[in-house]
Amino acid sequence: MSGVMKRMGMIFRAKANKALDRAEDPRETLDYSYQKQLELLQKVRRGVADVATSRKRLELQLNQLQGQSSKLEDQGRKALALGREDLAREALSRRAALQQQVTDLETQHRTLQGEEEKLTLAAQRLQAKVDAFRTKKETIKATYTAAQAQTQIGEAFSGISEEMGDVGMAIQRAEDKTAQLQARAGALDELLASGALDDPSGMAKDDIAAELDRISGGSDVELELQRMKAELAGGSPQQAIEGGQKQEQPRTDMDK
Repeated sequence: MSGVMKRMGMIFRAKANKALDRAEDPRETLDYSYQKQLELLQKVRRGVADVATSRKRLELQLNQLQGQSSKLEDQGRKALALGREDLAREALSRRAALQQQVTDLETQHRTLQGEEEKLTLAAQRLQAKVDAFRTKKETIKATYTAAQAQTQIGEAFSGISEEMGDVGMAIQRAEDKTAQLQARAGALDELLASGALDDPSGMAKDDIAAELDRISGGSDVELELQRMKAELAGGSPQQAIEGGQKQEQPRTDMDK
């Protein structure tokens, strides 16, 4: 049962990963990564600003303590000049305490100054990396967009090619059917002309009737020709026709 559950979990994760791959747009992922880097850079800059603020505050405190130390030194000298050694000793004691505070603040100031320099250098390096990533990001996005457009164009041409292939096959089938019908019509005409098939309309004729029609058609042409000649010669059409018929009569043995 445990093995089945593990296998089901693996299949689910594999399908989920595949679905995420289909849904993921690399351009959106790159933009999101760039946004995160900008947020990190902003945090580093804010840290630099905070350290610089603390350093500036220490510098103000140092200036105040150094001013107080100078004042106590002057007071000790005046007291000593007036013969008040006790007051001079008290002023110098207070100045010594202030000097210890000044020393501690100077140590903190140097530490903060070093941290500020490190953070400033880190911010500069991070800025360079962010700029380089932005350039690379835009390049990858442009390349991806171009590849996507080429893929879409290729898929479109592929679809057109498939459709044109179907059209070509349809044209070929139409041509084949047309040629088949033409061949069938020619064969039927030949069979009807030869008398092998009966014409249900009654219009078909056998070879004897066809030959008689041809001969009579030729005689009609000759008669019409003789009539036209007679009209041109000034004779009657009937005489021209009879003359033409006499000329066509074959000679017998008695005429010889």
